[in-house]
Amino acid sequence: MPCGRDHEHGAGCDHGAAGQLGEEIGLAYSLYQRIDMANLNCLNETEEDSVKSIFRPWERRLEKENWVESDADEELLINIPFTGNVKLKGLIIIGGEEETHPDKVRLFKNRPNMTFDDAESAPEQEFTLVRDSDGTVEYKTKIVKFSSLH
Repeated sequence: MPCGRDHEHGAGCDHGAAGQLGEEIGLAYSLYQRIDMANLNCLNETEEDSVKSIFRPWERRLEKENWVESDADEELLINIPFTGNVKLKGLIIIGGEEETHPDKVRLFKNRPNMTFDDAESAPEQEFTLVRDSDGTVEYKTKIVKFSSLH
């Protein structure tokens, strides 16, 4: 079944429509208020603390005035601490156009202040991303691995 994301749905497709069950679901399950913004950081960002502007409340998720970009190469390492234990069920990554859209995300669990050297280890989960400029693709996490994040 085509999903409009440059591939067919099948055994290898692990995303679904983020808004499928309505806006209420996004509001109810958003972890935005649980992100520890004071300790959120990004390695390789061009403008210091620009990463703090890309995490927004659900109702502002489509605003495109702010973004984060790498100053050295094509890699960013974003450390996202939470204010308490949370369960990460999925994520939505709204990227830029063409070459500015990320093509991969690697998720690591409970590793505060990671460095690029630390990121050489195996992630808990990795996604190959499809271009999504309107936030309709949700990447489902392995809930067992992401049930107690802090």
